[in-house]
Amino acid sequence: MNKFYKASILASGVRFKMRDADGLKIQEGWMEQPCQQQQTGGGFQTAVNTQPGVAVEGDFCDTNPRFVVQAGAGGLVAGAAGVTVGRFAWASSQYVDDVGAPSIVNNFGSGAVTGFVHREQQGLITTYLADSSMVVPQGFPIVLHSGGGFWVKNNGTGVCLPGMYAFAQLTNGQAVFGAGTAGSNAALNNATVSGSISAGSTTFLGSISGNVLTVAAPVTGTVVVGGTVTGGTGVVAGTQIISQLSGTTGGVGTYALNYPEQTVAQALLTLSYGLLTVSSVASGTLSVGDALSGSGGVFASTVITALGSGTGGTGTYYVNVTQTLATTTITAGTNVQTKWIATSTGLAGELVKITDHLLG
Repeated sequence: MNKFYKASILASGVRFKMRDADGLKIQEGWMEQPCQQQQTGGGFQTAVNTQPGVAVEGDFCDTNPRFVVQAGAGGLVAGAAGVTVGRFAWASSQYVDDVGAPSIVNNFGSGAVTGFVHREQQGLITTYLADSSMVVPQGFPIVLHSGGGFWVKNNGTGVCLPGMYAFAQLTNGQAVFGAGTAGSNAALNNATVSGSISAGSTTFLGSISGNVLTVAAPVTGTVVVGGTVTGGTGVVAGTQIISQLSGTTGGVGTYALNYPEQTVAQALLTLSYGLLTVSSVASGTLSVGDALSGSGGVFASTVITALGSGTGGTGTYYVNVTQTLATTTITAGTNVQTKWIATSTGLAGELVKITDHLLG
């Protein structure tokens, strides 16, 4: 059988020699590479490895049992921003499947992750002249794993050691590693700001069918994502707005709710929420999904649900829990602990094995 004996890759091409099984040279030649611009832009191979890479982000790292998140017909599809393979993800009730379960998957969210996106060559190249993609476009089906062993990139700044927990970044689902506590959803990294929270409310005529709220005029105030809906007859306690589906932003239109299978006739409804005003930032950047805490008495489960005038620093942000809080130091968790732990080491940017099957 013919085989490569030697290959030298130069800027302008590849020089190679081929020998047969007895070591006799049978061919020697030169293979030109494309011009430098094509080489850089098109991802032309510029190295020869004696061994293939151990894995790609999202690959299985073992053959232990794996578990997937249940989904009904039409459920678990990529959201508007697409879904990146090899990262953690959250299921959203922006739309629900045939059994009323969340059907939209995003690499951003709040609270505990729904699962991990395993690589099965489902990424599609949609960018002109791109040579690869790990993104599943909007509307394409997603398989989320709620358990199993995977390869993931260490997107933190420090070394990952076996036994460290994987923390999912709330803005993009990337993994960072650090010490954690079994069963916790605490954050590893935080932003620290000085700010206050005031109670806000909006009234409007509204009706609910399934998990869709229809808002009609008159609207007094702004219809805020994350706010809690009360009033009328039959509104389920704890009903919150997940996203706006159509209409005027923050006004007349339709909105997705967190609870499906509701039937509420048109009535005067009230939306309650909190408005966080940040006056200074000591460290970090705020974003939607951050969980808030502080010594000044921030209510439990308070989460930033929408941007006001702030875009990460000073300004206003909407939160899901209505409350009144004087100016104090507030901590915003920018990631959340998962149940996966590292079983290998990895520097920043390197691949790490993770599993939810704890040792011992």
